[in-house]
Amino acid sequence: MHSHRLLTLACASVLLSATAPTWAGSFLDRIKERVQERRAAQDPGAAAQHSDTPEPPGHHTPSVRDLAYGSDPRQRMDVYLPAKPVNAPVILMVHGGGWRWGDKAASAVVDNKAARWLARGFVFVSVNNRLLPQADPLEQARDVAQALAVAQAQAPSWGADPARFILMGHSAGAHLVALVNASPELGPQAGAKAWLGTVALDSAAVDVTPIMQGSHFRLYDAAFGTDPAFWRAVSPLQQLTASAKPMLAVCSSRRSDACAQADVFAERAAQLGVRAQVLRQDLSHRDINQSLGLAGAYTDAVEAFMASLDAAVAKVLATPQTPAPAKLSQP
Repeated sequence: MHSHRLLTLACASVLLSATAPTWAGSFLDRIKERVQERRAAQDPGAAAQHSDTPEPPGHHTPSVRDLAYGSDPRQRMDVYLPAKPVNAPVILMVHGGGWRWGDKAASAVVDNKAARWLARGFVFVSVNNRLLPQADPLEQARDVAQALAVAQAQAPSWGADPARFILMGHSAGAHLVALVNASPELGPQAGAKAWLGTVALDSAAVDVTPIMQGSHFRLYDAAFGTDPAFWRAVSPLQQLTASAKPMLAVCSSRRSDACAQADVFAERAAQLGVRAQVLRQDLSHRDINQSLGLAGAYTDAVEAFMASLDAAVAKVLATPQTPAPAKLSQP
């Protein structure tokens, strides 16, 4: 029965992909999420094989692979270095996957971003974290904060500047970096130093409480449970204080939820004197992630936000490209 339902959902996705107009993008994303959710319920390992897992290797390989920031096997990060890093800024990227699956080496997570920003002199760090059911989203956010602290401590050995980190995440990863960015406690408790700002790529879980009080996808039940106190604790909106760093919320205009949540967050941030921008894109949920780094107005807009955070970052973004990545031996 489960296999039949999965096949039905998958076939619907294929048929709609071939025939549906642009407005169907969000619906197709939801079908894919449901397929992955059902796989995860039956076999989390199998679900991972069909979602954000590594694809066949391309030309981007880590300079440092599986650097540990904790004792759990999931607490690892890959470090990609530019050719000649000198006080380089750092992008710390967190993958998506419904808080249950995903991987730091996935092509959609790494390839276009590394191609773009290594050539401009950035260090790019892609992070894994513990997942459901082992760790709830609050523990996952603590993992991200811990990864940030370790990466900042290691940064000088990479030729990078520990004071010039930008957090970035997609989907569930966008929720995690937004939560770390909003919370006055998560970063300091992990020993992280100040970072410049955050780019959240298409999270629809900025304020968890109204999501859980209304009609919602079942993946949210697995992530957020039934405790209203926990909903508040994992809501970037409800954890937001005036000390938060600037944030860019990229959202898909093909969805009904992500941009609405981003707008509410930006309004609350403005009331607190925190800079928060919303960037709407006519892209699917997946393409919000995968196409970032490709030449065009979308990447330019994200880079404009990044440049606004720090004069040194702006200078690096304006520097002519240097294509060859650095190579380091494994630690």
